[in-house]
Amino acid sequence: MARSARVLTGATGAGALLLGLAGGQGGAGPLWLVAAAAAATAVLLGRSAFRALATVDLARLARESARASQAQTYVLTGTLHHALDLYRPEPRGFTSAPLRQDGRLRGYATQGAVRALRTPGRAAAAVLLLLTGGAVLTAGTARADGSTASTLWIAGAVCLYLGSSWIGETWRGLRDELTLAPLLGQWWGGAAARALTWPVLAVTAGACLGGGLAVLVGRPVYDGRPAQTALFVAGTAVLVLGARFLREMKTHLPLSLLLPIITPFGDLSALMLVAWQFDGFVVLLAGVAVVNAVPSAPGAAAVAALLTACCVWAGLRRTGWAHRGLLHRLRRA
Repeated sequence: MARSARVLTGATGAGALLLGLAGGQGGAGPLWLVAAAAAATAVLLGRSAFRALATVDLARLARESARASQAQTYVLTGTLHHALDLYRPEPRGFTSAPLRQDGRLRGYATQGAVRALRTPGRAAAAVLLLLTGGAVLTAGTARADGSTASTLWIAGAVCLYLGSSWIGETWRGLRDELTLAPLLGQWWGGAAARALTWPVLAVTAGACLGGGLAVLVGRPVYDGRPAQTALFVAGTAVLVLGARFLREMKTHLPLSLLLPIITPFGDLSALMLVAWQFDGFVVLLAGVAVVNAVPSAPGAAAVAALLTACCVWAGLRRTGWAHRGLLHRLRRA
């Protein structure tokens, strides 16, 4: 920020503080004093104010205004996930990094990593969440006590769920490729592999590294059932990816949710609307509760895989790909 802009900002803040203090005292005298001070400040800082106008980035101001207007429209139409997506950090740098020297694209994992590094703050938070989620999840699945283990299990799954979104923008890229016009044909196997390779690897690596750190710290707790703990962690990580896929494939608010749902318990349309807005969390929490209720570790992993398959199928239905030609396209992709 230029020096003139800093001076103008500080003077404006001081004037607002003085106005607030004078308004709290009451009476007309302090208000006349504030008016006189404001007029004198305007005369003294007028030059700085005009100089500060030249430092305004008009292009960025136009982009921010358009983004705020679009987000307000999404909020009014009930599409909160699109509104939140608009306020992600803007990618910076590494524009040509996904390309090799000969002009070809790099591997799928490298492309995803480069796109994640374009928002370094978001990527750092995602790495921290994934490591924390892996450690807490391992601590929860390895314990035998009920309440503490369930709480740690859910907390670790939620951390992995949040980190799986912040680690990159490939989820939304896949949604756009599936919902927009297929300019390069309708075979999407390559698009899915390109978009999902990086988040799957990142979530898997974060869960494994965090779990390994938890095992090293609390080795006496994990000596009893390492194989069962590994199955529980793997099943939960797969369920997290399925819930994230379901959330990111969401498009616009269905009109059917705006209709009343009359039941003996009352109108449940508001409950269904909230469940649709936060369907990823709802599916994740319900899935963790179901998996936790299964007595055996192989059975829990199988249930988690089944729930993940249901999430993937529901996500494909949202993009319009769950119809009779799907398997044929997958085979030819």
